[in-house]
Amino acid sequence: MLLTGPEGLKALTTAYENGRALPGFVAYNLETVQGIVAAAEANPDHPVLIQAGAGPFKHAGREPLMRLALDAATASSAALGVHLDHSRDLDEITACLRAGYTSVMVDGSHLSFAENIALTREAVRRARDHGAWVEAELGALAGDEDVSTNATATATAMTDPAQAAEFVAETAVDALAVAVGNVHGFTATPVRLDLDRLSAIHTTVPVPLVLHGASGLPEDQLLGSLARGVAKINVNAELRRAYLQAVSAQLPTALPGSDVVSLWSAGRDAVTKAASRIITQLTQTKLP
Repeated sequence: MLLTGPEGLKALTTAYENGRALPGFVAYNLETVQGIVAAAEANPDHPVLIQAGAGPFKHAGREPLMRLALDAATASSAALGVHLDHSRDLDEITACLRAGYTSVMVDGSHLSFAENIALTREAVRRARDHGAWVEAELGALAGDEDVSTNATATATAMTDPAQAAEFVAETAVDALAVAVGNVHGFTATPVRLDLDRLSAIHTTVPVPLVLHGASGLPEDQLLGSLARGVAKINVNAELRRAYLQAVSAQLPTALPGSDVVSLWSAGRDAVTKAASRIITQLTQTKLP
């Protein structure tokens, strides 16, 4: 079941009020979409976002992946939103909104503060015309969202709590992605979030917060973020790694007979298993 924009926003705000998080899983192809949908169907009480966004579009093409995600969500018995992740392009945002995306993330983190506000305001205006909700980003995350690069967070790129309050007031966004020591991809040493900074942002910002770069995050850090206003968690690298490890393990058996179906099935099943574990972690684990 494809959620409407208002239904998706309600799922986000309900998670926020309950100290839980809406999982946003990045999808690149048919098998990762199917794996995410299967995980959602195995956990029917918890809405899930399929994040078919700007990075994956470079691989699959915007129109094919967009349609794939929307059709899969519509045909499923689970409550699924389809979310545009990390878009810097207003035309891309408009195309996804017209197609039926329930939410979009406008990423102006590379711009000046004033330019980020201007870009986000326009994205919000367009999304409102389609009943969709909007996530924006303030602060900058190290690393590549599509490739694990062992990045390291820097204090200068972290979200400023006072700026965050002004940004939300000026843009009317529904959710704010923050930089508090989180990075894209896996790291050689465990990430430690600046939970004091996150608490300060939570105190000054009246909307749910979003944590990108959650793959491999220690559980105490993950749950600590949920207790401080984070109500949407993005997971990408963890699913990619599960997929590739499963395909690699299956390859010696599949290669002699050119059995690509067994490879794709193994990858899909691994995504389902990893996503199911994360859904349980975000929705059922007791907070500190």
